[in-house]
Amino acid sequence: MAKIVVSVPSRPYAEALDGLAVDVVEWTIDAPCGRTDLDMVVVPAYKPFSSLRHLEGNKPALVQLPSIGYDGVEHVIPKGFLVANAAGVHETATAELAVGSIIAVLRKLPDAVRNQGRRLWQRGDARGLADSTVLIVGAGGVANAIADRLAPFEVKVRRVGRSGRTDARGPVRAASELAELLPAADVVILAVPLTDATRRMADDAFLSRMRDGAVLVNVARGAVADTEALVRHADRLALVLDVTDPEPLPEGHPLWEKAALITPHAGGASAAFAPRIEALVRRQAERLIAGDCPENVVLRP
Repeated sequence: MAKIVVSVPSRPYAEALDGLAVDVVEWTIDAPCGRTDLDMVVVPAYKPFSSLRHLEGNKPALVQLPSIGYDGVEHVIPKGFLVANAAGVHETATAELAVGSIIAVLRKLPDAVRNQGRRLWQRGDARGLADSTVLIVGAGGVANAIADRLAPFEVKVRRVGRSGRTDARGPVRAASELAELLPAADVVILAVPLTDATRRMADDAFLSRMRDGAVLVNVARGAVADTEALVRHADRLALVLDVTDPEPLPEGHPLWEKAALITPHAGGASAAFAPRIEALVRRQAERLIAGDCPENVVLRP
């Protein structure tokens, strides 16, 4: 392909394509584009996937998502499109948030913030992360980024995947072993994609297997956990939720009071996002120009 037409949501993406054989169209997918010659569509960050219906009438193209997750895209995007996710863009920032949130809760930093607001000097022992057992449910990019960042903290890290195996980081236990692994964990991190197999994985039976006082961290998707079960166990577990179901969490929901820490789906929301997604968009354009297959393809025509 000698030259391609790429739609981008904003000027910085266009600048990332400078010097390539590309015609750039700025389009935020809020309404039909009015063009049928797009070869690549870059979806804006935080845009609901339902907006992908506005691709109707275009020719098959590469659709570049801004997220790692793509659950539900197949139900709204017109037929005939190649879809890629943003693997490699969010893992580092999400791992930072996961590890930072765990330390914050175990070292009682939210309490310190509240006490500072009250001008209250109140010391107390905190559990800390060292010598803990951390169970990461997931063995993909985000899970592995978390494992790498936990390595210097003198913890025992166990990872669980769909099947048991050994990789460069060591053993991965099978999902069938979760029931026996959960009671020994001080921290359990959910870092799996949302699929039929993982939907409401952290249900009442899962949470009941966790020891009193353990920390549950969800940086996956809100629906990976059963919200009603979270509420029931919130008084004995420390819940750290970057994602919820529903999302955003309604104002009067009991998890606002019961969870140890809630962040507003902010795993990938750091300064690292822009340069990494722009670099990915450029690589994808280069591949299309060269006639090569794009990276990170998750749905095919």
